[in-house]
Amino acid sequence: MDLTHLPDGPGVYLMRDAAGAVLYVGKAKDLRHRVAQYFRKNPSDTRGKIPSLIALIRSIDYIASASEREALLTERQLIHNLQPFFNEIWKDSKTYPYLELTREDFPRLLFTRRKTRDGGRYFGPYPKVEPLKKLTGYLWRIKFINLRRCRWEFSVEKPLEVRKIKACLYFHTGQCTAPCAGKISKAAYNVLAARVEDFLKGDFQKLRLAFKAGMKRAALKLAYEEAARYRDFLGAFSHMEERVLVHKLDPDFLPQATGRTGAVTALKAALGLARPPAHIEAFDTSSLFGRQAVGSSVCFINGEKNTAHYRKYRIAFKNAPEGGDDLAMMEEIVGRRLAQLKKKEETLPDLLLIDGGPGQLAAALKALRAAGMKIPAIGLAKRLEEIYMPGRALPLLLDRAHPGLRLLQALRDEAHRFGVAYHRKLRGRAELAE
Repeated sequence: MDLTHLPDGPGVYLMRDAAGAVLYVGKAKDLRHRVAQYFRKNPSDTRGKIPSLIALIRSIDYIASASEREALLTERQLIHNLQPFFNEIWKDSKTYPYLELTREDFPRLLFTRRKTRDGGRYFGPYPKVEPLKKLTGYLWRIKFINLRRCRWEFSVEKPLEVRKIKACLYFHTGQCTAPCAGKISKAAYNVLAARVEDFLKGDFQKLRLAFKAGMKRAALKLAYEEAARYRDFLGAFSHMEERVLVHKLDPDFLPQATGRTGAVTALKAALGLARPPAHIEAFDTSSLFGRQAVGSSVCFINGEKNTAHYRKYRIAFKNAPEGGDDLAMMEEIVGRRLAQLKKKEETLPDLLLIDGGPGQLAAALKALRAAGMKIPAIGLAKRLEEIYMPGRALPLLLDRAHPGLRLLQALRDEAHRFGVAYHRKLRGRAELAE
C-alpha cells in the first residue's frame, strides 16, 4: 500500500475497508513511520488481530495534529464516537483526567475525570497520567505544592470541627499547613495556591533548571536511578506544555478534517510531488498603476490557515514602468520571504503557489535560484484555473471539483484578500496625506 501521502508529523490515522467504514483509529508521533510498521513482517508481533486488519484495509485517512498530546485526545474521542471494530480499548465513556484547583477559601489540588461548572480552575486534560502523578507527588514531598490534602469542606465562616482536626493524619504528621486549625492565614494560603496555579499554567522555568542540574549531578555520581527520575519530571513538563487544540469534537469534525488532509493527498498525486504538500505558501501582488504596490504571502498547513506565517510586503523596487511591473514585484516578495525563512532557519514549505501564469512563475523560480533553495513551485492562472509547472510545456487542468484544486483556489483567494486589504490601507493613507 502506498503510504507516501502520510506526513512525518503527529496525528491520527483512520484505516478504512472497501466500503469506507472505519476499521481502526490510531495515533502517532510520526504518522508515516507508525503506519508503515503495520505492513512490515514482524514474527515477534503477537497481536492476533493485526493480520486480519491488514487484509481488510483499502484506504488510510489521517488528521494532522499540532502535538502528540493533541493526537492522543483526538484519537480518544474518535474511538468513542465511531466505535471501530479493531479498537479494543477506549470504547467506554471514560475521559482523560484534569487537575483541578478547587474554588474554596482554602483550595485543594485534585485529579478528576469530570470537568464541571463548580468555579474551580481546570488544567489539562492529560493523556499521560503516570509521569504527571510522579511529578506532583515529588512536588508535594518537597512542599512546592503545599496545599491541604484532606476531603473536608470548610471555610472562614464555617470552620472545621475540632474533633475532625484532631483525627487528621496530615495535621499530626506536619504534612499540611493546617488552615483548619488557624496555622496559616487565608491570605498566606492563597499565595501558596497562586504559586500552584502559576505552575499549572506553564511557569516551569525555575523548576526545570533545578531538575536539569539535579539530573547532571546524579549522572556524574553514577546515580542513574535518580537521574532517570529527574528525566521523567522534565518529560512531564514537556507533556504539560504541549498545545491542545481539540477539546470536544463536533459531528462535522471527521469529514472536515479528513477532507482537508485528503485535499493535500489529492494534490500530491495530481502534481507528482515526492511528499505531501502539507505546508503551502501562496504569493500575490497588488497595486494601482504601480502606486502603493504591495505583496502578500499566506500559509496553509494541512489544509488550514496558519496566520502566524502570513506576511505583507511594501514593494521596494525602483524605476518601475508606468502601470507597475508584476513580474519584478513577484520576484521581490518571493525573494524576501525566502530570505526570512533562511535567516530564521524555519521549516521550508513543501510547495509555493504563485498567483499568475508562466511569467509570474518564472519570476518566482528566479528568486528561488538566487536564494539557492529547492522548493516545488507552481502558478495558478485565474482564467481557466490552469496550473503551470516548471518543465511542463502545457498547463495542468484539473476538474473544478478536484479537492486539490479547491485547496489551491482557497490559498490563492486568501493571498489576494490579504494583499488587497493591505493595498487599500496604504492607498487610504496616501489619499489622506494628499
